[in-house]
Amino acid sequence: MTLIILQRDTGSALVFLSFILVLYREGLTPLVLVLGILAIAIFVMTLVFGVLNFGIAVGVLLLIFYAFSYTNKKILLPSFITAVGVILFSLSVQFIFKSVLQEHQQKRILVTLNLLEDKKGAGYNVDQAKIAIGSGGISGKGFLNGSHTKGDFIPEQTTDFIFCTIGEEGGWLISSLTIALFVAFILRLYHLASRAKKKYKRIFIFSLASILFFHLAVNIGMTIGLMPVIGIPLPLISYGGSSILAFSLFIFTALKMDATRDQDLQSTYS
Repeated sequence: MTLIILQRDTGSALVFLSFILVLYREGLTPLVLVLGILAIAIFVMTLVFGVLNFGIAVGVLLLIFYAFSYTNKKILLPSFITAVGVILFSLSVQFIFKSVLQEHQQKRILVTLNLLEDKKGAGYNVDQAKIAIGSGGISGKGFLNGSHTKGDFIPEQTTDFIFCTIGEEGGWLISSLTIALFVAFILRLYHLASRAKKKYKRIFIFSLASILFFHLAVNIGMTIGLMPVIGIPLPLISYGGSSILAFSLFIFTALKMDATRDQDLQSTYS
């Protein structure tokens, strides 16, 4: 991740976070996932409400908690330490946001949180994508009949924003079908991984399922404005030779691993 970030490709680096799901499936404590989700929540709330307001809210919650549990002294100290840790992390958010993230990344996050309106700049892609998807209605405008996508109003509509083309031309029905097929495929991979006889094969197929899930959630999420814009494709649909080749090799390898599971079982008993 560090090497990729140094090349200023944060989107590709974030894909590696999907392996947290694999580690969790293989025995990683759920505390790591909980702390990660809390860190994201604190980051967002600090940006939305400000450091001072968020700190006051945490202090008030700590006082309320103390009022109802002051007799149980065992949990008071851990609660106080947790509150101090949350406030300190909140204080560091502004530094991380201003000093670590690049300017265009800052704008994309602010646009997603509705803290910045920049429809001609950082928010242009998402705004046009939502217009295209919304105009598709229930059944869509028909194959190659999307006026918004045919007019090239949406940059990267064949790669990162391919889902807006699906939404405009196929409407809610084809969009829902696309998501359902991806979900079914990911669940099928989860099933294949669960019945693998060797640990390496199980982890490999779980990794594929996790990467597909991350790409699906982030790509569609950014297209409909639920997530900041991150330059990653929609697997097997976005235009791009390297992406399709990499996912194809990944999928065919996983299928080959599953096809040889009976041989793994025989070698185990022998």
